[in-house]
Amino acid sequence: MDRLVLGYAAVGTSFVERLADRPGSLVVLVGDDDRAESLREAGIDARRVDIADVEDVRTVAGDVDSVVVAPAADAVGRVVRTARTAYPDAFLMACLADGVDRAAAAAADRILDVPRAAGEDVLECAGDGGLRTRGFRAALGDIDGRLAVLTHDNPDPDAIASAVGLRRLAAAFDVEAEACYYGDIGHQENRALVNLFEFDLRNLDEGADLSSFDAVALVDHSRPGVNDGLPPETPIDIVVDHHPPRTPVNAGFVDLRSDVGATCTILVEYFDRFGIEPTESLASGLLYGIRTDTQDFCRGVSPVDFEAAAGLVEAADSDRLRQVESPSVSVDTLETVGTAISVRQVTGDVLTSCVGPIADRDTLAQAADRLLGMDGIATTLVFGYTDGTVFVSARSRGVERDLGEILREAFAQIGDAGGHADMAGAQIPVGILTEGATDTDCREVIDDVITDRFFEALGVTPDYGPFIYADGDDGFPD
Repeated sequence: MDRLVLGYAAVGTSFVERLADRPGSLVVLVGDDDRAESLREAGIDARRVDIADVEDVRTVAGDVDSVVVAPAADAVGRVVRTARTAYPDAFLMACLADGVDRAAAAAADRILDVPRAAGEDVLECAGDGGLRTRGFRAALGDIDGRLAVLTHDNPDPDAIASAVGLRRLAAAFDVEAEACYYGDIGHQENRALVNLFEFDLRNLDEGADLSSFDAVALVDHSRPGVNDGLPPETPIDIVVDHHPPRTPVNAGFVDLRSDVGATCTILVEYFDRFGIEPTESLASGLLYGIRTDTQDFCRGVSPVDFEAAAGLVEAADSDRLRQVESPSVSVDTLETVGTAISVRQVTGDVLTSCVGPIADRDTLAQAADRLLGMDGIATTLVFGYTDGTVFVSARSRGVERDLGEILREAFAQIGDAGGHADMAGAQIPVGILTEGATDTDCREVIDDVITDRFFEALGVTPDYGPFIYADGDDGFPD
């Protein structure tokens, strides 16, 4: 059975009727024959039992996903205890009328003051959102030992704050956790976020020994070995992400919502549902993660992103966030942007630029963002290479192009690729592209292969003009 309601004095018949209209089964237990008959006449499966008696309640079903307790005020404590005893693994929400002592419902997973809550909020708590909350809590409860909370490589603000947030939630349920990442935090704004708010993250080396961890959670990505340094066969216990997956996600618990703009938004919902207040630093990080991943609420944003951000504003440190947004620009970034401008190729409203060897892969994303502001440009593709890997960063605005799908079509067979409709990236081993080429030809080969594949996936014929590299360097040893 999906949902069980014990009593309905605190929510009323209209709530029960609307809950019954949702997918999944529903049974309502009441202590009065007349009320049971009235609900049955409305098409609701209602039964008369002693809702404070464990055995009576257990006769309804062996397994229940979620239980809503909404009895008369004087019975709240007894019915909550009954529900918890009868269905210890179910998500339990207690709906309280005005004046009821919340301590009476302390055993519930969520306590809702009904007169102050909107009807849709009550329904959401009792529906899919409640099931996710129960599943997330159960996943944490199943962890016996230490949890590694892993971001994707070279994490952005959404991944950083999500990892720190999940670590805080784990601690609330007595699970020791550590936020970890592979690669670098190279973008100056991302470094400022970590340093100013003193976020504690562990930088893992390639091949790092993770035997000290007993469980693994992935945030802001969903597959081990894809955009992280984990072995692909690593078993995953928890996934929290907002990116649409290319293949089914295998994990003990998966909360993947591609209809929200940031993973931080999902974490904020868990904080709200569990009644846990994030610290000022964490609230600031979560807010910044939502803002950056939605480009200040202009890209892929949903109503829940706005709601999550609104709930964080008062707790966030706006002064320090302003410092994060105005860090010094690194020399590497200026050099990459300058090179990208000088070697750019333009076909219609599409700009591509191979900047050659790079010191910091994060500079590619900044260059792609900046070049998108050029007159007449709607899509940018900037790429360079370091440590035997070609890194690709793409941006788009105001056009009917899904960059995530385009880059997957172009590069998934030779590397890793994906992202959003207006922001995507790829990683391709250099050797796949340059096999058989001489050192002096390698840069040109990389440029040709990446550009040709991109335009083929885009369905556009490239317009190549006269071209020489600005520095005259192919980036490979002589």
